[in-house]
Amino acid sequence: MEKLERKIPPVVVFIILIVIINRVSHEFTALTLPLPLNALVFAACFILSGVIGVAGVFQFHRANTTIHPVKVEDASTVVQTGIFAYTRNPMYLALFLLLVGYAYWHQNVLAIALAFTFIPYMTRFQIKPEERALEKLFGEEYRQYKQRVRRWI
Repeated sequence: MEKLERKIPPVVVFIILIVIINRVSHEFTALTLPLPLNALVFAACFILSGVIGVAGVFQFHRANTTIHPVKVEDASTVVQTGIFAYTRNPMYLALFLLLVGYAYWHQNVLAIALAFTFIPYMTRFQIKPEERALEKLFGEEYRQYKQRVRRWI
């Protein structure tokens, strides 16, 4: 399984899940429930996702470090300000919020459950390997940051 670590870009995982959620929503219509305010929930997730994702990219740009999730070794600093003071992975959190909002909009229970598979996959194959690389690169500074700020929220 180590062969999958940091190999598939998070956006590709997101797109695959979007396609699967869409397909499941249309194939398993018996699992569709009349969930309340589906358009409002989707809109809220969409807006919140945009704010969180853009804030993360902005902080990386401001710190003049890489946002490339596969080439963590190119990082020049541990970004700890802005949104990174609340979550260590704002861009992944933003993608997750989009998945949940999209699945909820479809009003399909299986689709919503599939959106939540993003968290364990990303944690195992992207985030934990990134954390190992960042600890190797930044040592104690990154370990202290991990102690202060949660991985997701």
